[in-house]
Amino acid sequence: MIGYITLGTNDMQRAAAFYDVLLGMFAAKRTMEMETFIAWGDSPTTTMLSVIKPYDKQAATIGNGVMVAFACDSKAKVDAVYKKALELGAKDEGPAGPRGDNFYAGYFRDLDGNKLNVFCMT
Repeated sequence: MIGYITLGTNDMQRAAAFYDVLLGMFAAKRTMEMETFIAWGDSPTTTMLSVIKPYDKQAATIGNGVMVAFACDSKAKVDAVYKKALELGAKDEGPAGPRGDNFYAGYFRDLDGNKLNVFCMT
């Protein structure tokens, strides 16, 4: 149902370096790239994530209550992605661990402050 998710950035090179590594952990690579826009995915028919410099030329800001969640196939993958995000400079928003009976997740903010999550169903 979702074709792509776009997050604003004020520093395209910094965002690109962060997401090249982080999304590479999901076998995603750059699928589209322009001066103000980069999209990553693992095929043309699956959901993509992109970063963009806002069209209105105003500063990119984070959305209150907005979060992008990346599905993982194991707790080990959640732990690895969460740890890598922090190594890349992300800010902790809740360490990887159990959340309820069958949900395991870690929360962080990217270099522009966008809230992200990695999770698996256990």
